Amino acid sequence: MCGRFNVIDSPEVQVLLRHLGIVGGQLRFTPDAAPGALISIVHGSDEGVVLTDAIWWLLLDPQTLKPNYKYASFNTRWDKLHSKQSLGYAPYRQRRCIIPASAFVEGLGDKKTYHKIELQDEAIAFGGLYTHYVNKHTGESAYAASIITLGALPQWQTIHPKSMPLMLPVEDKKIMDAWLDPHDHDVTQFEALLQPEVRSTQVVTPIGKPSKWDAIGPSWAIPPSANAD
Repeated sequence: MCGRFNVIDSPEVQVLLRHLGIVGGQLRFTPDAAPGALISIVHGSDEGVVLTDAIWWLLLDPQTLKPNYKYASFNTRWDKLHSKQSLGYAPYRQRRCIIPASAFVEGLGDKKTYHKIELQDEAIAFGGLYTHYVNKHTGESAYAASIITLGALPQWQTIHPKSMPLMLPVEDKKIMDAWLDPHDHDVTQFEALLQPEVRSTQVVTPIGKPSKWDAIGPSWAIPPSANAD
């Protein structure tokens, strides 16, 4: 699962923001975002598409507005999105968002094998969910978000054999507009997105300590899946 990502001020990130219709606001740049960190999300509102700070952890304590670490909720599995008991069920239908990123880290699970993944010549638009919390006693509020994760692909067996994050096809304006429309509750149109595939060339680099992002070997590329548009 995606457990770290970064957002670097770059031409690719600026292009992504323009594609998403973000012309104002301050994107939160960070060399290393870990679960529980404050990040930027893009979501729809009655005023249009907006950029908002959010905590990277979907389940917050309603009183303190801090992450409820009893349950890991920085990611939401694709196979939970249609379960009414799932934390992500309602947000998937009403509160979808996009989380801009430059690259992310995946671990093999052996506590020693880690890779940085980025897209070739483009920024990443993670498909995410968000919730807006309001403390009823103080009026204080906070946004919380998670990244949707999919099943893994054969190409990812040496990276993370169980899952990969949802990376949205930014060039598909119809899908992106629907994803950010809080009044569009027809999630059947997103079923193809929940099928794991490589839609853009992925550049993979082995790294040492995840928080350091230190390359320890040469990079290689994973080309788009045969069935990707």
